[in-house]
Amino acid sequence: MDRIALTPAAAELIRKLRADHGPLMFHQSGGCCDGSAPMCYPLGEFRTGGSDVLLGELVVDGVEEPVGFWMSASQFELWAHTHLTVDVVPGRGSGFSLEAPEGVRFLIRSRLLNDTAG
Repeated sequence: MDRIALTPAAAELIRKLRADHGPLMFHQSGGCCDGSAPMCYPLGEFRTGGSDVLLGELVVDGVEEPVGFWMSASQFELWAHTHLTVDVVPGRGSGFSLEAPEGVRFLIRSRLLNDTAG
C-alpha cells in the first residue's frame, strides 16, 4: 500500500528542479524552523541514517530515477496511519528547500491510510 503520492503540480515542479539540480530527494521536516514541510534536496545532500524511514519512492514521468521521500523514525511513529500527498502552492518556501527561489513551496496533504484508498 502506497504511503506517498504527488499532485500533478508537484510532479511538474519536480521535473523542473530535476532538470536544474540533478537527482532529488525529500525529507519531511520535523517542525522546528520550517514548520512541518517536505524539504527537497539534491540527492545525498541531506544525510539520512538509521533514525530515518524511507516512506516511498516517487516516480515522476520524464524523470529518470525515483525521488525518495524520507522522514525521521520518531515523526513516522506519529504519522504511521496517514497517507501523504506532496503538493505545491504559491508562497515562500524554506531557504533550504530547492523550490524556495521559484516563489512556491511544497506542502503535505494528509489523510488516514486505509485498505481501500491506499
